[in-house]
Amino acid sequence: MLAALSLSTVFLAEDTAHFSEAHAAGPDETRFDPGTVREQARAMAQQAFKAPPESLPGPLAELTYDQYRDIRYRPAQALWRAEGLPFQMQLFHRGFLYKPRIDMFEVSGGMARPIRYNTEMFDFQNMPRPAQEDMGFAGFRLHGPINRSDYYDEIVAFLGASYFRAVARGQIYGLSARGLAVGTGDPKGEEFPVFRAFWIERPREGVNYVTVHALLDSPSCTAAFRFGIRPGRSTVFDVEATIFPRADMATVGIAPLTSMFWFSPLNRSGRDDWRPAVHDSDGLLMFTGRGERLWRPLNNPRDLQMSAFGDVNPRGFGLMQRRRDFASYEDLEARYEKRPSLWIEPIGDWGEGAVQLVEIPTTGEIHDNIVAFWRPKEPLRAKGEYRYTFRLHWTDEAPGSPEMGRLMSTRSGASWTQGGRLFVIDAQGGALDNLAPDAKPELIVTANRGEIRNPVAQRNPESGGWRLSFDLFPGDAREVELRADLKLAGEAVAETLLYRWTA
Repeated sequence: MLAALSLSTVFLAEDTAHFSEAHAAGPDETRFDPGTVREQARAMAQQAFKAPPESLPGPLAELTYDQYRDIRYRPAQALWRAEGLPFQMQLFHRGFLYKPRIDMFEVSGGMARPIRYNTEMFDFQNMPRPAQEDMGFAGFRLHGPINRSDYYDEIVAFLGASYFRAVARGQIYGLSARGLAVGTGDPKGEEFPVFRAFWIERPREGVNYVTVHALLDSPSCTAAFRFGIRPGRSTVFDVEATIFPRADMATVGIAPLTSMFWFSPLNRSGRDDWRPAVHDSDGLLMFTGRGERLWRPLNNPRDLQMSAFGDVNPRGFGLMQRRRDFASYEDLEARYEKRPSLWIEPIGDWGEGAVQLVEIPTTGEIHDNIVAFWRPKEPLRAKGEYRYTFRLHWTDEAPGSPEMGRLMSTRSGASWTQGGRLFVIDAQGGALDNLAPDAKPELIVTANRGEIRNPVAQRNPESGGWRLSFDLFPGDAREVELRADLKLAGEAVAETLLYRWTA
C-alpha cells in the first residue's frame, strides 16, 4: 500500500535486492524500440514453429489446481513497488496448466533487461522450495490504485496461451480476451497460439498508462502485439497487432473474446439451480458498418452452434454483461453483476468479413463456452503481413450510440395458445426515454420459418421503458432465426434483436 511505503523503505529495499541481483546476471541489456518485437516476429515466421519448453523439475511437473494456487508471489517483491510508481508487477509461477516457459523483460531508457526467476520471489506454502534455476515464468499481472488511492488492486493478468483479462473500477474478473483465435469451432480442432515473451515498459511517475509488448507464436503464424493500458472507470487497451502467417489461415479470429454462459431467464429450461441467472456475459452486441445496432442474446445449446454476422468495416462488437443489479443473479460469492463487458472498437478499415459467435454446450459455470471474434472474408496468406489496430474497452456498457434504446432482458415461455412460444423483451434508455406520451412505435418481427403472431409494444410503467412481446409458432421447424425491430416513423428507436430458437 502507498501509505506504508515510507514506514518500510529498509524492508522493501532488502527484498527487492533479489531483482537487482537477478538483473545483473545473464545476458547484457539489449536495445529496444517500437519495432523490435515486430522484427523478431517477422524473422521467426520464416522458420518452423518450435514450442516453448514445458519441462519442470520435481513436484512442479505434476501440480494439482490447489497446489498451484498455493504458490503465491510475495507482494514485497513486486517490481516498481519501492519506487512508488503508478503500477506494480507480479509474476506467475509455472505449473499445473501453465507449463510453457514465458520470458519476461523490463524496458527502460530504450533498453530491454531480462527479469530472472528467483525462488525468493514466491511463497511455496507447504511445498519444498525448488532448487534455484532459471525456469522463467508463466505470465504476469499488473496492480494499481484503481479503486483506492492507498491500495494497489489487481487490474490486468496475462496467463495461459494468449489469454488475458482486465477489470475497470468496481469490477471483478469475468470474461477473457485472447491474442488470436485459430480454428475455433473447426472440426479439425483448434490451435492455441502462445504469448512466449513480454516486454513491459517501466511506468512513468504520475502517468496512468503502461505499455506491454508481446510476441505470439503458433504453428500457423507469429505476431507482434503492443498494448497501451489505461485503467479507470473503463479500462482501455490500445492494441496494435501485426500477424505474419507461416501458412494460409482461413479460420483466423481477430480480437477474440471468451466467456461463460450457463443460463438466463430466456433459456433456463432443465437448469436445476436456485439462482435466476448464471453467466459472465449475456449477449453479443454489434454496431455494424451500416449503422445498425444488433443485440444477440447468448444461448447454451444442446449442440455446438456457430453464427456469422456479415459486415464491412464494423464499428464495434463485444460480449456484454447487461444486467447490473444483484437481484438478477442473487449470488453473494460469484457477484456476476460486477463482471465486465468487453467491447472491441476497430480503428481504420477492417474490410469485409463477419463477427463469428461460437456457443458450446456446458453443464455448469466452471467452463468458458462462448467465443466471439472477427473473421476476415479472405484468408491471411502465408508470407504476408497483416496489421490490425483496435481498442478494448473493459466496461459496464459499450460506448457510443446513446440515442438507441437498449434491450435489457429477453425471456421466453409457453404461449397461451398451444404450440407457441412467447417472447418478452424489456427495452429502455436512449430515444425511448424521450418518446411523446402518445407515441406508438411498431414492433416488426420476422422469422425464416414458422409463424409470428401478436407483436405488441407497450410502455412499462415499472421500468420507465417499453415491453415488447410476440408469439412464435415454429410448426415442424427445429430451428428458427428471429429478428425484431422497434421503429417509429420508419426509424429504429431500439437495438435490433437477433435470436436463434431451437427446439
